[in-house]
Amino acid sequence: MCFPDEHLLPVRAPTICCQNGNRTGSMELGLYTFADIDPNAENKGGEGQRRLRNLIEEIELADQVGLDVFGLGEHHRPDYAASAPAVILAAAAARTKRIRLTSAVTVLSSDDPVRVFQQFATLDLVSNGRAEIMAGRGSFVESFPLFGQSLDDYDQLFAEKLDLLLAIRDSEKVTWSGEMRPPIDGRGVYPRPLQDPLPLWIAVGGTPQSVARAGALGLPMALAIIGGEPRRFAPLFDLYREAARRAGQDVSKLKTSINVHGFIADTTDVAADQFYGPQAEVMNRIGRERGWGPTSRAHFDQARSPTGNLFLGDPETVAQKIVAHQRLFRNDRFLLQMAIGPMPHGEIMRGIELYGTKVAPRVREMLAEASK
Repeated sequence: MCFPDEHLLPVRAPTICCQNGNRTGSMELGLYTFADIDPNAENKGGEGQRRLRNLIEEIELADQVGLDVFGLGEHHRPDYAASAPAVILAAAAARTKRIRLTSAVTVLSSDDPVRVFQQFATLDLVSNGRAEIMAGRGSFVESFPLFGQSLDDYDQLFAEKLDLLLAIRDSEKVTWSGEMRPPIDGRGVYPRPLQDPLPLWIAVGGTPQSVARAGALGLPMALAIIGGEPRRFAPLFDLYREAARRAGQDVSKLKTSINVHGFIADTTDVAADQFYGPQAEVMNRIGRERGWGPTSRAHFDQARSPTGNLFLGDPETVAQKIVAHQRLFRNDRFLLQMAIGPMPHGEIMRGIELYGTKVAPRVREMLAEASK
């Protein structure tokens, strides 16, 4: 997952919300995906149907094995099937009982905050209070021309629409005005969610300005780490908490997440062999669009080292790496993207099973021991 960086622009300060339903005690463990599909499939409808059917099964299994969160990213490209995350998450809500269901991310800049709130408030109702919004500007720009937005307004669109979304979340009747959207004069926005306020996270890509803004607003922050050494991101968490403190926010109530790539299999060698091909295919495809150099198995093996950005291996290896980085970042949530590119559904299901039945209990055990 990659979140383009946001600039520090003024928006309204929200009510701080604490997350509910944390079954790990000190840290939530979960998954996210973009619902990758074959962009060259001849039968695009059939390919989309296959992937979404498998995706619902994956979310259902994640719930059954005790994971805390499942996130679904919004994209408007031929290689992803999730342009409407709230619809897919609502289908998953009918098949699950406890797992929290979030966007990862909602591309707020090119959407209408009224509709975003209505969709996720509805999801919250049908899921009995398990919905969340993770708002960001996304990792691609296709949605801007698709919905008639100009990339020249990139920063202002996000700032204003976040301000409006917070206003809707904080009050049933909304009076709001800005430059990028017609004003609202005392109108009600319905339905209202079961959770009050509806949990809203801000997804950031790593610039100090965007991190500081999230802290100053007292909003939970999700930081994507998909390249380099994770350790270099540690100062950003300190900045986030310091910005919150200076803004008068209750730092003890702030929530943070790291969102990363990785995979779990019965052995580390199997995990590496299964994940390398799909992950390299996706990174190289995106790299050709953005001018990155091609990846290689040597790059991949370095990234899965103890200091690298891939959380990959057998259950003990992954659990140890999760805990090591939780000690570094003090993050409250950890989301793993395993279903990437053409990963076979059976391998994803086995990875989810191991995550919930082996990795999560081991992480909980180690964190409980450390807290004594």
